[in-house]
Amino acid sequence: MNNVKKISAALTGKDAQAIFVTSDQNRYYATGFGSSAGELIICADGSAALFIDARYFEEASRSISEVEVICSNDKPVYELMNDYFKAHNVTKLAVEERWLSYAAYTSLQRKLEPEFTAGQDILRDLRAVKSPEEMEYLVAAQRIADRAFENTLKLITPDITERELAAELTCQMLKLGAQDKSFDPIVVSGSLSSVPHGKPRDVKLQRGFLTMDFGALYKGYCSDTTRTVAIGAPTKEMEKVYSTVLDAQVTAISAAKAGLTGKELDGVARKVIADAGYGEYFTHSLSHGVGIDIHEYPNCSPKSDNVLKAGDVISMEPGIYLPGKFGVRIEDVIEIKEDGCFDLTELPKELLVFCD
Repeated sequence: MNNVKKISAALTGKDAQAIFVTSDQNRYYATGFGSSAGELIICADGSAALFIDARYFEEASRSISEVEVICSNDKPVYELMNDYFKAHNVTKLAVEERWLSYAAYTSLQRKLEPEFTAGQDILRDLRAVKSPEEMEYLVAAQRIADRAFENTLKLITPDITERELAAELTCQMLKLGAQDKSFDPIVVSGSLSSVPHGKPRDVKLQRGFLTMDFGALYKGYCSDTTRTVAIGAPTKEMEKVYSTVLDAQVTAISAAKAGLTGKELDGVARKVIADAGYGEYFTHSLSHGVGIDIHEYPNCSPKSDNVLKAGDVISMEPGIYLPGKFGVRIEDVIEIKEDGCFDLTELPKELLVFCD
């Protein structure tokens, strides 16, 4: 993967002649090089350079194309960068202003000669619309997670703890080819299922709902899935809440397409839940972007004015959480298309019942 030319082209018409890529995620997006080391500069004139020390120089030189790899051992890296700026007539430099700490930002201002300007949104907007190669990685990550979940369901018994089940789910993803988990799995049961981001406990699965939120990381790209199952026979109220959440998700997925704002798509799901009498219990946004980061742009929430574009990849995760009783969340990941969407998630959604 290499997006240097795409980033360079995006600088056209911007108030900067180059962008300084400092976050690991954006450096990986730009070059496909997974090391946490290196200072990456991409210029509007098409040139690019990675300044990196001798420990990583050979690997970077072999791995990265369209980028000059410069060893920073013989001279202070910021002197090398200033020399590069002069050679490419860079007087204004876009930086990742929301990624850098205040201390790092002010330190860089003292060391680098160009004037700084905001550049975070340039990379944010490029990363939102996924390429065919990125979609391959995202689909592969999702398939790993799907199969891991199916395998883990077989392990649900009255004697397994939440923490043990979370560990088994992670182990299954690694066995199936994930390089890591996308995030620490949420595996919570009983009354704790009403906590959207509850942490697994050293307790055996409690009667009621069991919520499992999990994801696999594959070639640097994340999946994100939530399924809620019942431990013991569900009550009528549990069945109503589950069917409401499912209806909200299916309705929103059917409505998803390019041109909608995040607020509009969120409203589709939120209306279904509100009409069923549970509006106050849908306490988070419908959606977030998924890619190199598990949470990235764009979002779908009551405050999201961003317009969805073809190629955006977002979660779809309505939920209802009744404090002290139970909660339900169902989450798929979809790719936005011009006239609809593609659901990456293949897992069924009917309510499964265990241990009864």
